[in-house]
Amino acid sequence: MQVPPGVAAGHPATAEAGLEILAEGGTAADAAVAAVLSSCVAETVMTGIAGGGFALWLDAGSGRAEVLDFFVTVPGLGRPHETPELEELAVPFGEELVHYFVGAATCAVPGVPAGVDELWRRAGTLPWARLVEPALGLARSGVLMPPAHAKCLAMLAPVMTMREGGRIYAPGGTLLEAGDRLDQPGLVLALEVVAAEGARTFYDGTLAESLLQLMDEREGLVTPEDLAAYRVAWLPPAEAGYAGVRVQARAGLAQLADVLVALPPLRGASPAVRALALARVLAAPLYSGRTYEHTTNLCVVDRAGNACVATTSLGLGSGDFLPGYDVHLNSMLGESDLLIGPLEAGKRMASMMSPTVALDESGLVLTAGAAGGTRLRPALAQVLSGILDEGLLPQPAVDRARLHSTGEIVHVEPGFDESALVALREEGYDVRLWDDLHHYFGGVSVVARTGAAADPRRSGLALSLP
Repeated sequence: MQVPPGVAAGHPATAEAGLEILAEGGTAADAAVAAVLSSCVAETVMTGIAGGGFALWLDAGSGRAEVLDFFVTVPGLGRPHETPELEELAVPFGEELVHYFVGAATCAVPGVPAGVDELWRRAGTLPWARLVEPALGLARSGVLMPPAHAKCLAMLAPVMTMREGGRIYAPGGTLLEAGDRLDQPGLVLALEVVAAEGARTFYDGTLAESLLQLMDEREGLVTPEDLAAYRVAWLPPAEAGYAGVRVQARAGLAQLADVLVALPPLRGASPAVRALALARVLAAPLYSGRTYEHTTNLCVVDRAGNACVATTSLGLGSGDFLPGYDVHLNSMLGESDLLIGPLEAGKRMASMMSPTVALDESGLVLTAGAAGGTRLRPALAQVLSGILDEGLLPQPAVDRARLHSTGEIVHVEPGFDESALVALREEGYDVRLWDDLHHYFGGVSVVARTGAAADPRRSGLALSLP
């Protein structure tokens, strides 16, 4: 049984862009490029073209999966080593104030432009300008704010509106709400440049000049040498056997393959046993889970059976926008969850992103990926367990309540059986109950043999090709 062609993404407009390209006969790579570019218009509360990411490409002919690394690199090539003075910003997080670092000095070398360019060159068939058209159309018309994106914007308003973003996200001084139109006229100009010059414009063209000028004006660290040196990389995925299939995923901080192997079988387990297993095996570092990163994910499968999963992020976002282009810069150098070792100019930063496929002897079983920073691993693992082990259909598996464990504290969405909560407390966990499903618990996308699914926590949408 072949996986039906389709798209699952974190915003309806993103999914629609991918499906439009699939319907024209584009490959999964074509559709993923168009969808990623569209997400950089529709989902700018979650991601952006000046960020970084990873994609997993599965070639139907060979059955081989490869990971495309287009994450950000540490800037500073061609200049003496210096420790920048980062701008600190306090953002309300529940009853706490969480301190973030923002500003141009937190901007690492972008990778998304190089990533979409490489995907297109490797496996695309449609003209480059055609793949930019859906995003350009969204930039020209504006995009309606979905409820989940509006909630995220409300929480992150201090950074999203601190400078140029105020005009975009709080026009007339009023923060955008669900159903309002997000207008980013500068992105029209930016995408027209991308269509005309190609995505490499961010490294050696018009948009590179704009980025370097901003770096000079605001004491950022990205240099011409950094942009000239940036390269994507194709890497082998990590692999593990799980629930009768082969799971292939990006090897990185999430270590998803190892985590799945450590999970005991959960089919038929009681709610208490399941909750305890998830809390134990999926425990994240104690420091994690208190920050929000701008991240989104999408999955695409085409008629030929090729598949692409792409995850992109800005971090929180630096609060700086390319003048005249409305392109928000990333803040990866200020993301505490990613700063796990010394930073060396020209080197890749660490990431939790885990684009994933599962295969059996007949071929592709599912594609999946998630957004959510340190909550990405448990979100994705719980959904994969639900589908592959427990036998749930994709949408119920994505919709089901999740937990996030730090090993001491367990955050729990509503929907867990009371016996599970009692068992967690008796085991010594500090159980924190949330009122609703929340984007804190990640955003998962799936395209599988048994259907496609997008996460209501991110107001996502899954579409199948007729």
